Amino acid sequence: MPKILILTGDAAEDLEVLYPYQRLLEEGYEVDVAAPSVKKLQFVVHDFVPGFDTYTEKPGHSWDSDVAFADVAPEAYAALVIPGGRAPEYLRLDADVQRIVRHFFEADKPVAQICHGALTLAAAGVLDGRRTAAYPACAPEVRLAGGTFVDAEAVVDGNLVSARAWPDHPAWMRAFVGLLREKAPVAS
Repeated sequence: MPKILILTGDAAEDLEVLYPYQRLLEEGYEVDVAAPSVKKLQFVVHDFVPGFDTYTEKPGHSWDSDVAFADVAPEAYAALVIPGGRAPEYLRLDADVQRIVRHFFEADKPVAQICHGALTLAAAGVLDGRRTAAYPACAPEVRLAGGTFVDAEAVVDGNLVSARAWPDHPAWMRAFVGLLREKAPVAS
């Protein structure tokens, strides 16, 4: 059974971790959650409240990680998922995160990123010449990294499937699962 890796940490967007996690299990994939260390992670929920200029943040679910970034052997995984939330702000600085992300792009393996996950791709230097969706506030970082920001619910550029935020989940996962079925099918 092909394995899929989710790169995340504390303050990741709850829905952007748990929806792909459960959707990929449903498809028959084994899914590992990688974090800075093996521990219980605390996710957050971002939502909009009338009168606020930006989204608000509330506590979300907690979830156990399976493997520390330093211990990830990316060649053991068929695909990568990078959720958004605040986690990418600090995860992008981790040398092991950059090593893992680069492996998936160099090996042309499927990668799904959503929302602020684009910050991780920008820091790893893999957006140059690529089209990607992201949370609109990340558009400057996408452009500075040489990418083209696309304001759409599911953008496919080669091995990369991206989306703006959790409201895009159906289109994002439909496109990503289609790519997985082609490049890393689950044995029947």
